[in-house]
Amino acid sequence: MKTHTHNRIPIEEKESYKWIDSSLETKRRLSEAKEVIIIQDREGDIYEQFCLVPDSKTHLLIRSRFNRMLDNKIKLFDHLSSQSLQGMYTIELEGDKRRNIQKRTAAIEVRFSEITIGKHQYSGKHLPEKINLYAIEAKEVGENIENPILWRLLTTKKVEDLQTALLCIEWYTYRWTIEEVFRILKKEGFNIEASELSQGKAVRKLCLLMLETIIKLFIMQIAYAREEETEPRSCFSEEEIECLELQIAQLEGKTEKLKNPYKSSDLKRYIWAIARLGGWKGYLSERRPGITTFCIGLQKFASIMQGWILFRDVSRR
Repeated sequence: MKTHTHNRIPIEEKESYKWIDSSLETKRRLSEAKEVIIIQDREGDIYEQFCLVPDSKTHLLIRSRFNRMLDNKIKLFDHLSSQSLQGMYTIELEGDKRRNIQKRTAAIEVRFSEITIGKHQYSGKHLPEKINLYAIEAKEVGENIENPILWRLLTTKKVEDLQTALLCIEWYTYRWTIEEVFRILKKEGFNIEASELSQGKAVRKLCLLMLETIIKLFIMQIAYAREEETEPRSCFSEEEIECLELQIAQLEGKTEKLKNPYKSSDLKRYIWAIARLGGWKGYLSERRPGITTFCIGLQKFASIMQGWILFRDVSRR
C-alpha cells in the first residue's frame, strides 16, 4: 500500500527530484557550453529526468537501476545480453590484500542498442508516452571471477558505433574521481559536514578553499602512478622539500624494502614520505596508497611543517 501511495506522489514532491533539479541547474549554469554530459549513478535512473533534462546539447549518461520492460516486450537486461558483440577492451584492476582482491587484467565485452522505454502509470500526463534512448552494456568475461564488472548504461547521446560506446564508458568511470573528491570533503578528509556554516554561499567558499588541497592530492596520485619523473616543485616548496628530506630519514626502515627508492629530482620521493605519514606501510609490492592516505599524510605534514619552521626560527635567534 505504501509503495502505491508513494508512486502517486508527483515527482516534484519526492526526494528523488533532487537529481532532476540538480541536472536542470547544471544545464542552466553551463548554458554557454558547447555540450554538456550529465553523469549519474543508479539513483538518477528516473523516467521523468530523461524527459525533462535533455536537449540538443545536453545529454544524460546514467547507470541503469531498473530492468525495464522495453517497447518490444523484452526486459532491458535480456535485450542487451542478446545483442551481438560489438567490441572488447581490457583494463588493469588494482589488487587489495585487505579485501582479498587479486590484481587482474579484466577483459570487457561491449554491446549497445537503441531502445524505447515507456512511462509508468503514475507518470505525469504532460510527459511523452515513450522515449528513445541508447543502452550500453560493459561486461567482464572470464572464469572464476568474483564480483565481475557489469555496467548497464542509459544515455540520450546517440551511440551507433563502438568508439562512441567506449567514450561513454570512459565518461562513466570519471564518477569514481567525483566520489573521491566527496570522500575527501567529508569524514575521511576535511569533515565539511561538521562545519557550523549555515549558508550555502559560505559552504561553497569553504569547498573552493579545500579544492586547492584536493587538486594537490590528485597531482600526487597521478605522479605516483607514472613511471616518468615529475618535478617536485609542482607540489612542494623548497622549504617543504627540506623538511620532507628530514622526514624521509625518520620514516625509512632498516631493510632495503623500506627504503625510499626515488631520486630527489622526482616528486615520487616526497609523495612516498606523505603516504608513510598517512599510514601506508611502504612496501612497493602492496597496493599503491590512495587519495585518503595522501590526505591524512598531508594534514600530518602540515602540522610537522609548522613545528619545524617554529623550531628553526627560534633556534636561529
